[in-house]
Amino acid sequence: MQVELDVQDYFYESSPEKIANFGADEWIADETWEHWFACWLEILQSDLPPAPGYEISLRLTDDAEIQTLNAQYRQQYKPTDVLSFAALEVDIPQNAEMFASMPLYLGDIVVSVDTAKRQAQQQEHSLQTELAWLVAHGLLHLLGWDHPDEESLVRMLKQQVILLRKVGIAIDIE
Repeated sequence: MQVELDVQDYFYESSPEKIANFGADEWIADETWEHWFACWLEILQSDLPPAPGYEISLRLTDDAEIQTLNAQYRQQYKPTDVLSFAALEVDIPQNAEMFASMPLYLGDIVVSVDTAKRQAQQQEHSLQTELAWLVAHGLLHLLGWDHPDEESLVRMLKQQVILLRKVGIAIDIE
């Protein structure tokens, strides 16, 4: 399965010295993200429309930028940990020939590294684990998963655990 991933690391680009404060050894390389997404999409094949490949955008940012996006798109005037903008929710007629020959754009995932770091400390695990957790959650949202009630949330969290374990990250939910 072909996965095209566009990683936009605004957090690092805006201030490389921030990485030193967060632990450079916890930073995740673009190649690692690409591998993780490929593994996750293999597991989630039943949730994917058929396509020769898939395209996703991942943006790692700070609280200020995610707060702006959260206010603009959700009318929530505070930072959040992850936002997902699913491309598949838009009803745009598709040319079947084009659809069969091009990667399918699934959407954008935006993660606040500032919030992820705070949550990692609260959960007593690494920043890398928290970033993977949040990105997996965002991916599920891109594929139509949601958690309007407790039962849906538990199902989604269990799926996140499965995704993380697939890439070698052991995490338990309580």
